[in-house]
Amino acid sequence: WDDAYLTNLANHSLDSVVERIRTADKVGLFTTEEEGPDAVARALVKRRIDYFTAYVCENLGARNERVTRGALDEIAAQEFDPLNVMILVRAGDAPDRPRDASVRSLFGNPDETFVQSKPKHGLLTVAEVRAVALAQMALGPRSVVWDVGAGSGSVSVEAALLAPVGQVFAIEQDAEDAELIRENAERFGAANVTPVIGRAPEVWAELADPDAVFMEGSGREIVRLAELAFARLKPGGRLVCSIASIEALHEVRSGLVALTSDVNVWMLNVSRGTDQLQRLRFDALNPAFLIAATKR
Repeated sequence: WDDAYLTNLANHSLDSVVERIRTADKVGLFTTEEEGPDAVARALVKRRIDYFTAYVCENLGARNERVTRGALDEIAAQEFDPLNVMILVRAGDAPDRPRDASVRSLFGNPDETFVQSKPKHGLLTVAEVRAVALAQMALGPRSVVWDVGAGSGSVSVEAALLAPVGQVFAIEQDAEDAELIRENAERFGAANVTPVIGRAPEVWAELADPDAVFMEGSGREIVRLAELAFARLKPGGRLVCSIASIEALHEVRSGLVALTSDVNVWMLNVSRGTDQLQRLRFDALNPAFLIAATKR
């Protein structure tokens, strides 16, 4: 339970707790007399966060100790003693329900505003990395963009918002993930995102030459694809790669500096502040390396 979200409703609002639960795998919370397990369950169901099994542990250690297990809609219809602890355990491979953000940005939107496939780790480029990557892509209103290995399409969608009269090709070999791209594009009103189903680089043949290319990876394949994508860039175009390993970073950089003198590299270490039982803690994200190269 080291990775569980633990909190107390006596110190945090129900709305803020529900939003944190949205992307959690395990949750432990102390409820209050005003906002008991039934109120928590109703709030979760209302937001369609219905992919948890709930355990309500009442009067622990007392003679009338009781543990109730049930789906959230079942818990919402019951009453419980005020002395209780509520445990939530996420169902197997249930995907997150995306948050309906009241304010959306052109780029750097929170990860939870996108429909995601929970079981596939790393499918979504996290907001902080995405924001820097899109800034380095230097998009204009009419830019043609390739997002290679688009996953759920977070980069594609935000690139489309930055290039509203341009074209964004979200290249993804998994047809199921292509459905996530379409759904996310619709959520953000990004009508200029075109999913391209197939394996890179073969599917690039029929695409317009790009002004900017984004790709993410860690193995030798990204080295080959980066060089091939750079060759297709228009003059002045930019290639941006998010790379998970320093070994692959070295190889990609070595390949690109042989093609252009305009190569920049960043290492991004980001931690997000979270509240845990009246204390502020920081959860570190995996380090990411970004490399950007401009075609002269």
